[in-house]
Amino acid sequence: MSDIMIEDKEIHLRDYLKIIKKRRAIIYTFFIIIFTIILIVTLSSTPVYKASTKILIEKGETVELTGNPYTQYDPSFYETQYQLIKSASVAEKVVQMLSLEEHYDDYFNNKNSTLLSDIKEWLLKKIFGKNTSDDKEENKKDKKEFLIKLIKEGIIVKPVKMSKIVEISYLSTNPKFAAAVVNTVSKAYINEILEMKMQSSKYTLKWLTEKAEEERKKLQHAEEALQQYMRNNDIVTLENKVTIIPQKLTELSKQLTKAETKRKEIESLYNKIKKIRNLNKAETISAISSDPTIQALREEILKAEQNIIELSKKYGKKHPKMIRAISELNILKEKKIQEIKRVIESIKNEYELAKTNEMNLRKLLKKTKNEALTLNEKFIQYSVLKREVETNRKLYDVLIKKLKEKSITENIQTVNVWIVEKAKVPKIPVKPKKTLNILLGIIIGIFGGIGIAFFVEYLDNTIKSPEETENKLGVPVVGLISYLANDRVENSVLNEPKSAFAEDFKVLRTSILLSSTEKLPKSILITSASPEEGKTVTASNLAITIAQSEYSVLLLDADLRKPMLHKIFNLDNSKGLSTYLAGTSDLNIIQEGPLPMMSIIPSGPIPPNPSELLSSNKTQKLLELLKKRYDIIILDSPPLIGVSDSLILSKFTSGTLIITKFAKTTYDILSRCIKSLKDINANLFGIVINAVDQKKSDYYYYSNYYYQEPEDEHNINKKHND
Repeated sequence: MSDIMIEDKEIHLRDYLKIIKKRRAIIYTFFIIIFTIILIVTLSSTPVYKASTKILIEKGETVELTGNPYTQYDPSFYETQYQLIKSASVAEKVVQMLSLEEHYDDYFNNKNSTLLSDIKEWLLKKIFGKNTSDDKEENKKDKKEFLIKLIKEGIIVKPVKMSKIVEISYLSTNPKFAAAVVNTVSKAYINEILEMKMQSSKYTLKWLTEKAEEERKKLQHAEEALQQYMRNNDIVTLENKVTIIPQKLTELSKQLTKAETKRKEIESLYNKIKKIRNLNKAETISAISSDPTIQALREEILKAEQNIIELSKKYGKKHPKMIRAISELNILKEKKIQEIKRVIESIKNEYELAKTNEMNLRKLLKKTKNEALTLNEKFIQYSVLKREVETNRKLYDVLIKKLKEKSITENIQTVNVWIVEKAKVPKIPVKPKKTLNILLGIIIGIFGGIGIAFFVEYLDNTIKSPEETENKLGVPVVGLISYLANDRVENSVLNEPKSAFAEDFKVLRTSILLSSTEKLPKSILITSASPEEGKTVTASNLAITIAQSEYSVLLLDADLRKPMLHKIFNLDNSKGLSTYLAGTSDLNIIQEGPLPMMSIIPSGPIPPNPSELLSSNKTQKLLELLKKRYDIIILDSPPLIGVSDSLILSKFTSGTLIITKFAKTTYDILSRCIKSLKDINANLFGIVINAVDQKKSDYYYYSNYYYQEPEDEHNINKKHND
């Protein structure tokens, strides 16, 4: 990718107009082709007539003997009717009602066959597998099937908005046939509905009768099985038990819950007591410490201890009162231990009792559940038999009711159809619409051609306009060289100094000479992106133009791969730049040019290593020496793509000119070349667009002041500036 910055350019209407004008040949061609095709198809098409009839379709009311008539909402009702109208069965009825198998030829008896109609018939036969005019061939296959398919595919059904009216149309090349078919379609549709209703009612009555008899037998068997089961299981007593047992289960469940809760509470307390090894610590349990007897003993023990404390203040340990007080205290403590043991034993007994009570309730509940399950199983079977009897009775009653209703209402129509407007024989064809087709042909031709023109312009990535080139590449275009059809285009400036072609090089000369405000560029490298873009032609004519302005010019052929200057000016090429750089010759390689102020150094024999020769210090020294002798040195070098010769020489010259060819050099290639020059900091004068064709270019740079050569001096042989 190139690092060259591409500037955004505002697109104006005139830019689009330029593209349209430049690509007008594509627009004209596309328009002529499309318009011609549409015109031929339109004028050669057989006129098609359209006949239409209108019918009113309503959903019939559903009649119930036990209720009021009602219309059921059905969102797919009308779409179903449309598909029925276009069905094969309706088309078959149309064929039968019109006797088309015998009279179809009367409608389509084409005696005057044209070449165009024969071609159209052959194409239809190959593409669709049918022949529209040769009815005899269809009769050999299956004429009836063909006619059914013809009618079926030609029916057009279109509902009229905000109404229940439907328009049925048929297209045909015969207006009488179109009217006859579409009128018959409405009648065939009505007959089809009646037949479907009759067949449906007949089938429904038959099915209801058979189903009612089948359900009657099922009901009888179910009733017998229920009576037998009731006798065997005493269902009357069973019903009472089924009512009582759930209440009993509920009560037992509540009692069991309470017993289980009480047992868990006592068990928790008992587990705490079992963990106590010292009975004196048992008082930490609230159930023991809250016992009234233990509380009373604890108070007495406290009083005895206080008495001992008071006596100890007066008497010694062996005093009778002290001994008696201590003895009383020990007796009280012993009583407390006995009471604690009593409470613990009481809690244990209470725990055992709660545990036994819970176990008894659980057994009783289990027994009651088993009894309930047994009763439920019997009652479930009873309910199943009873429900089967009720279901069979209801189903049987419904079938008998529907059977009677169907017998009475079988002739009631579910779809009501009325013919509102019959089709008349059309007089004006609906196809082809010549005016519309021609208008469409003009529109499609113009806008399609413009679209293709813009697409081609988008795909075209070649150099065409100096403004576009400068905007995309950021490099100035210093010259435009017009296209010249001439055998000697290489020195056309010398032969025709007053021609427009010569004026182009004078403009280029001025641009180069004024490129620096201080001094003339001493050396100019002429190169191109690719071969055959006119770099040699530009170099030779530019040298001649500069020599004509009284500047001493040296034209140096630095293209050591494909040299051309010695052929253009008929010079001896046995020695030249290659021999000088190789050290086999001195400066006597300079030869005289076609003008007094112009000298030429040919390339010399083609060396095996051009890049190595040009990159040597001898090249730079040669140029420095020549700059002292000549005002300007012009170097013709190889293209930038593929070889490095031009990049090497660009470091030794004042600036470089890149020659491009109009509508051939692409922006991608040119941007890579510019990047390669900028990467080595080479001075780039600008770009020259060569071989500009005024007829194909949207940039008009010619002015009225160009000199014109006499007609007898022009050579009309066409040749590019390559």
